[in-house]
Amino acid sequence: MDYEEARERMVSDQLVARGIRDPRVLDAMRRVPRHLFVPPDQRPFAYTDRALPIGGDQTISQPFMVATMTEALRAGPSSLVLEVGTGSGYQAAVLSLLVRQVVSIERRPDLAGAAAAALSSLGFDNVRVIVGDGTLGAPELAPFDEILVTAGAPRVPPALAAQLRDGGRLVIPVGPATQQEVVVVTRRGNGFDESRREGCVFVPLIGAAGWPDA
Repeated sequence: MDYEEARERMVSDQLVARGIRDPRVLDAMRRVPRHLFVPPDQRPFAYTDRALPIGGDQTISQPFMVATMTEALRAGPSSLVLEVGTGSGYQAAVLSLLVRQVVSIERRPDLAGAAAAALSSLGFDNVRVIVGDGTLGAPELAPFDEILVTAGAPRVPPALAAQLRDGGRLVIPVGPATQQEVVVVTRRGNGFDESRREGCVFVPLIGAAGWPDA
């Protein structure tokens, strides 16, 4: 399979054709080898328009949703970004090409270890993967310029909003377990503006300020 050709078709047919315009996001999606962030049996489907299983009831998000949320984040080259939910490491890899540093927090040590190894082997050296409850963020490393959450939350976790710098943005899926909306939270001093965007379905955000662990 020609993965490079498949990746280019993914960008043109799934992203550009559906309204993704940020050239930096499109370039990052062209450069990250998505097929190396999925299990070997899923590689033939790596560039299809859907989420894929990565084990442990977790998924790698649909390419369009990765691009949509990354574009909504509006992260710049000097940004320090917190990602909540490392999963396979793919979203962190995309972010790493856009920002100064990514801190990615994953509650499952097995996924964190595998993602860290994949990121390191592919040269994404500005990503730091840590194990912990993502709903509580990483206060010792805050404030963050942007925060991106890759799992669906019942509400915006207060700790994450509090760890934004003034003017920073939080992009997070919020809603019932079966259907969420992408919510963009912008910090304005001690207050927060909130807007709602696309509908989506993500795996649940587990943690103290998320869903309980079944």
